[in-house]
Amino acid sequence: MEKTQINIEKNQKEIKKHGDYAFPVEVSIEAIQAYEQGSFLWHWHPEIELTWIMSGTIEYHINNQSYILSEGEGLFCNSNTLHSGYMKDGQECTYLSVTFHPRFLYGYENSILQTKYIDFIISNDSWSSLKLEKQVSWHQRILYQIQNIYRLSSDRPADYELQVQMLLMRIWQSLYHYFTNLPEKHRQPQKHLQRLRDIISYIQNNYNQEISLDDVASHVNICKSECCRFFKKHMNMTIFEYLLFLRVQNSLAILKEGESITKTAGLVGFSSPAYYGQIFKRYMKCTPKEYRDTINS
Repeated sequence: MEKTQINIEKNQKEIKKHGDYAFPVEVSIEAIQAYEQGSFLWHWHPEIELTWIMSGTIEYHINNQSYILSEGEGLFCNSNTLHSGYMKDGQECTYLSVTFHPRFLYGYENSILQTKYIDFIISNDSWSSLKLEKQVSWHQRILYQIQNIYRLSSDRPADYELQVQMLLMRIWQSLYHYFTNLPEKHRQPQKHLQRLRDIISYIQNNYNQEISLDDVASHVNICKSECCRFFKKHMNMTIFEYLLFLRVQNSLAILKEGESITKTAGLVGFSSPAYYGQIFKRYMKCTPKEYRDTINS
């Protein structure tokens, strides 16, 4: 199986078209096992993403929330949220992803649909996501509507686009009613998320250079101990673990081009080819040479 990889800009924004300007909706079946290392890295995009788990189990992270999603469950992932996914205990997972730009719902800029119903949700950092559970009746309706979008994408009736928009509008109506009925304390923006984005962007921009904890902490104007605690709390890994993971991930494309192990190690910020090989094997379960030879054979 050819491996999938998330392509991102330096600020972690995903480089991928989700539909087009005329119809900004993408319906696709994904498999976590198709990604290198059985995971996709933290990234974000302006599109809203709805997920329905078709089989297996996945560990999903959105901003500072972690979810274990199993067959039949789903997830609402808000616009511009940082998210990543991982294999859970080596299990495979196939899932449906429905990704759409908010303007598909509100039409033209500053319409009442945008200002009253869409921006109300997508501008609130504290509403980054919602797990859709099988035993909650209104969640069941959303999950059923997501499945209907999948059926439509397969059958492509003459009014496909119209039916998809109507289903997404019904889903959004359910989400709107839910969020408007939350207590006021749940409506406060979470300022720490910008700090998290700043840390991740800094590491992404400088991963191929020598980075110290002092550098990262200074970039976001906090002390080293607070920086470590903050990152571990929200990312479920240390800054150093994330840096190593990112370096290995970014080395894969270079190896695919047939570059030498020594040069690849230097290009992604490892101090020596031996250390690169050690960390690479930890994550990839093979050596860089074995990976390069396999992928290019």
